[in-house]
Amino acid sequence: MTKIKERFRLHRIFDFLIPLALVISIISGGYFFISFRNEKLRVESEKTKVQDELGKTVEQLEIIQRDLNDIKGQDQVKINKDLSEEVRNIQDTYKNSVSAYENLLDLKSQTNKTQDEDKLFSEILSLLSKKDYKKASEKITELTKKISDEKIKLASVTIPQNVPVNNAPPGSGYSRQQIQTDSGNFLVSLIAADIGSTKVIVDTASDSDCSNNCPVLPLATYISRNGAYAGVNGSYFCPSTYPTCAGKTNSFDLLLMNKNKTYFNSANNVYSTNPGVIFGGSYVRFVTAVSQWGRDTGIDGMISNFPLLVSNGNITFTGDSDSKQSSKGNRGFVANKGNNIYIGVVFNAAVAESAKVMKAMGIENALNLDDGGSTALWSGGYKVGPGRDLPNVILFVKK
Repeated sequence: MTKIKERFRLHRIFDFLIPLALVISIISGGYFFISFRNEKLRVESEKTKVQDELGKTVEQLEIIQRDLNDIKGQDQVKINKDLSEEVRNIQDTYKNSVSAYENLLDLKSQTNKTQDEDKLFSEILSLLSKKDYKKASEKITELTKKISDEKIKLASVTIPQNVPVNNAPPGSGYSRQQIQTDSGNFLVSLIAADIGSTKVIVDTASDSDCSNNCPVLPLATYISRNGAYAGVNGSYFCPSTYPTCAGKTNSFDLLLMNKNKTYFNSANNVYSTNPGVIFGGSYVRFVTAVSQWGRDTGIDGMISNFPLLVSNGNITFTGDSDSKQSSKGNRGFVANKGNNIYIGVVFNAAVAESAKVMKAMGIENALNLDDGGSTALWSGGYKVGPGRDLPNVILFVKK
């Protein structure tokens, strides 16, 4: 009886637990189903969001690709090449036009008959304004040749028959003579002075270094204010009329000591390889480079220029790539033979031909001076020039 009761009790417990387990299983299953569904919805939502963003990115990439294709279609390399070529044409044509203009200014200093050249230069300016660089370049070449031909014509002095052929320089005073060389005969005007009776000085319009808008004077004014009897133009300088001289007008950058014992351009000529000439009280000395010279103020004067034409009786300049030196023109010089000092001008000669003239005259040392529109020579009056006003000159003064 007791066992029957026990089995009945267990049966009732099982009848209770089984439905409870089913309820718990159903609830758990429902919870997990809802959680899984929510997670699936979240993942699908994230996937949709990523797909949307990916779609936008792909669209942006397609736009970039189209832009890139457009750029490639424009051939930027070709555009840059064409632009570079245009810039180069502008630079070259501008440089050549400025050079032609400066040559024209030099021609104007020698003659007032430049109407044809002026008209041609006006055409060049018109072509440049239209960006027709090819045609402008052709006209610049034409103008350059025309100016060169006219300069040769002006410099081609027919040597008068009464001017003797005489390769010996004068012992003193002014002389005009023909010098015979292996390149032909050349007309030379020169003045000779003995260092024992003549003081050679260098005079300047400025009292000290000047880098822009520097003072200049005519050779005649230098002669008058120093009581000199002869003189010649000095070193190269930057004329105020030259476009390339903007910001440094009438300045010169070569070494020089004037009559007041003031050295010019000393700092930038410490290592200079340009030649020069020193005028002492009883001597004259030529140096192949002014770096060999200190800053002695015990001398009467010194000046540097280039090139050195003759040194110790030997030609030292036979020509270079500078078209201004290879063209025909009137060439100033300062030279010596023993204690005699010479200043003068060789007419219608290239610089290398001027060196040959010095050699033929038996000159020991000779230095080229500024030329073109700056050429001026004085002996009791202008023998050559007056040319443009000058920042420095070499003068002969009686002791």
